[in-house]
Amino acid sequence: MNYLAHLHLGGSQPGDMLGSLYGDFVKGPLNGQWEPDIEAGIRLHRQIDAFTDSHPLVLQAKQRFPRERRRYAGILIDLFFDHCLAVHWHSYADEPLNIFTARVYQALREEELRLPGKLALIAPRMAAQDWLGSYRNFSVMEQVITAMSRRLSRPEGLVGGAVELERLYQPLQQDFHDFYPQLQIFAKQNSTAPPER
Repeated sequence: MNYLAHLHLGGSQPGDMLGSLYGDFVKGPLNGQWEPDIEAGIRLHRQIDAFTDSHPLVLQAKQRFPRERRRYAGILIDLFFDHCLAVHWHSYADEPLNIFTARVYQALREEELRLPGKLALIAPRMAAQDWLGSYRNFSVMEQVITAMSRRLSRPEGLVGGAVELERLYQPLQQDFHDFYPQLQIFAKQNSTAPPER
């Protein structure tokens, strides 16, 4: 899962949201460096990643890609599933997407002096360019994939990834709809956040 899904699954409070994002930027053991709700969000992020990476529906989705692309299929699926979530947000969330993303960006602004490393660098751009809301537009996938490829030691592995996603759009979208409700149940069962009143 990519940023939008992790944020959606992580909980609605600012600490939950921050922890959901920190999971991509904080490595190693958690030893009280962050607030308890943030560390709980990081742990949930890691559990979601493990559940997703080993789930039969996600493994099936990876098999849809040509053999030479499969090493990078997980990255492409994470991005595409965020696209599907943004497009079909009303099916999976009660709050409108623009309201949700505004709350995320506000939480990041309020925490900007304490954000970990790379997140501190990208958070202002994430808000200014509305990264989370922009996932609705499939055309954004190519830009995101190009940006991600720059971080890889072998960037050629993602070249043409957006074309591949477009070719596989319908079956991958069905994989998302089959998988995401199961992931929502898993996240709810493994959340350590106190219940909302």
